[in-house]
Amino acid sequence: MNKKTPDLHAAYSLKSPEENKRLYGEWAGDYDDNFAALEDYQLHIHTARAFVGAGGQGPVLDVGAGTGLCGAILAGLGMGPIDATDISAEMLDQAMRKDIYRDAIEADLNQGLPVPRDCYAGVVSSGTFTHGHLGPEVIPALLRVARPGAQFALSINAKHFEALGFSDAFLHLETAQICNLSFAEVLIYGELAAGPNKDDVALIALFEKR
Repeated sequence: MNKKTPDLHAAYSLKSPEENKRLYGEWAGDYDDNFAALEDYQLHIHTARAFVGAGGQGPVLDVGAGTGLCGAILAGLGMGPIDATDISAEMLDQAMRKDIYRDAIEADLNQGLPVPRDCYAGVVSSGTFTHGHLGPEVIPALLRVARPGAQFALSINAKHFEALGFSDAFLHLETAQICNLSFAEVLIYGELAAGPNKDDVALIALFEKR
């Protein structure tokens, strides 16, 4: 029996870390060609450019790195060193084959990150907060591993921004933990995209750790 290839609809339907890990494990081998190219995926490009444009520096943690699409853009813009973290070991295996990452860290953000605090001067995430199964409750785990003054660029699907409480979470974080917060609105997919999600929008949250 042929296994059904995961697709965008399946990704948007994810409800739990376990479903995420299973789907992206199955999708890893042809993710770049089966999804990114066919859907004209652009979010990783916008996120990497926003990070660099905001003055981001390395070492950088690429959160939800997947197969390394965002990391490749960062590296092409002269950013490094870059570490990758993702819930899927199969995705990280594909990412490491691109020879752009210093290290790979398999982790479920809901359980935190197994690295010392204050490690990174920059934190980037493209697509991790896209499907709605991961909310703002994991941001403190990212702040823990960032140095004071670290630049963040986190993309968040606009549909989930209010629904999952990101707006309130950022207001709370601004009181003591982050500063220089701004948002850039971007299209997730390019002009070649088709289907019901082709006009989806993301907000890129740019801020610094106090």
